[in-house]
Amino acid sequence: MATRRTTSTPRQKPAALRFTRVNAVLGAAGLLCLTLGYWLLARGSITAAPLLLVLAYVVLLPLAIIL
Repeated sequence: MATRRTTSTPRQKPAALRFTRVNAVLGAAGLLCLTLGYWLLARGSITAAPLLLVLAYVVLLPLAIIL
């Protein structure tokens, strides 16, 4: 019978999430856009509010998580 050789490879640590100042600024800008967008939506704005909400949900908050 053939013998099986096992080679031990060093296990790599999973990449840790590193939140920097850029992440904090993007996250704060996203929260500010959300707050302003919902406030404008409550006031009856039908143009600026959706634009701010889309900017926050689609651009700023994902960038705050990804970068």
